Amino acid sequence: MVKVWLMDNDKEDDQRLEHHLEPVQMLDLDYLDSHGIKYWQVDADNYKQEGLLDKICKERGYSYEDFITVSPEKLPNYEEKIKSFFEEHLHTDEEIRFVLDGSGYFDFRDRDERWVRIAVEKKDLIVLPAGIYHRFTLDTKNYIQVMRLFVGEPVWKAHFRPADDFPCRDTYLQSLTTM
Repeated sequence: MVKVWLMDNDKEDDQRLEHHLEPVQMLDLDYLDSHGIKYWQVDADNYKQEGLLDKICKERGYSYEDFITVSPEKLPNYEEKIKSFFEEHLHTDEEIRFVLDGSGYFDFRDRDERWVRIAVEKKDLIVLPAGIYHRFTLDTKNYIQVMRLFVGEPVWKAHFRPADDFPCRDTYLQSLTTM
């Protein structure tokens, strides 16, 4: 089950550490939902037989999938890629990730511009809305395998902050006023 908390702002410490505030301030799934972030727990070993992933894909229009393993041994140009994943950015489409193995962190900016950390692990399916500022990093285990899902052909472009002039950013900010 996903864990969520407000982060400290210690930029000098290893990004792969938990970065809890003192005292720790845990958040719940409703907090994610209030920021347009969707979450499901799906059986990573039997997702084809279980049917939940297929149902979600049909309901949300996800028609393309691929797989990526992020680890020093498996990802070419690992150091360069992990640094770029951790740069604050947004996408013009949803970012959909289903964790098949391993673990890592998605961080996002909440409506008050605070960093919120989402710890994901095997079985977690997370959808970040288009226009949300976020970043990704591994945890200290240095390994995650995910299925990436897309509506139509994959869009890989990250728009690094500042990217407030994108229509998806305006749409996202407007959605926060109705949540």
